[in-house]
Amino acid sequence: MEPIILAYIGIGLMIGLAGAGSAIGVSMGGSASIGALKKNEDAFGTYMVLSALPGTQGLYGFMGYFVLTGYTGYLPAEMTFYSAATIFGAGLALGIVGLISGIRQGQVCANGIAAIGSGYNVFGNTLVLGVFPELYAIIAFAATFLLSAAI
Repeated sequence: MEPIILAYIGIGLMIGLAGAGSAIGVSMGGSASIGALKKNEDAFGTYMVLSALPGTQGLYGFMGYFVLTGYTGYLPAEMTFYSAATIFGAGLALGIVGLISGIRQGQVCANGIAAIGSGYNVFGNTLVLGVFPELYAIIAFAATFLLSAAI
């Protein structure tokens, strides 16, 4: 297998897994919002913000694409296995972290949405607690950026 193929597999996994985590997390928030709207339709703005929050993991995967594809412009013969393995590893790491943190952030936000729908004033608390899973996606993106400097 050519090293460039390994690099592109890593980039594909990064975008796909991080995007899937965001899609699942946003869907959880959206589903909770539909249920909460039945109880408290005046809080749609807060539901929308909390529902959108897990969408950032997919953005980190997409930003990682721009960070790493600058190194895939080599001719296939010029790409070393070391460079390809670094791109693959960074992509896989960001993809897995984005997948898991997007899903978990969606769960936190969905619970907050349900609580707000039931009349509890927990928007700020939910936003703060929802940022904790986000932190790990940010760390994974930063690691991807730092690994790209090693190529």
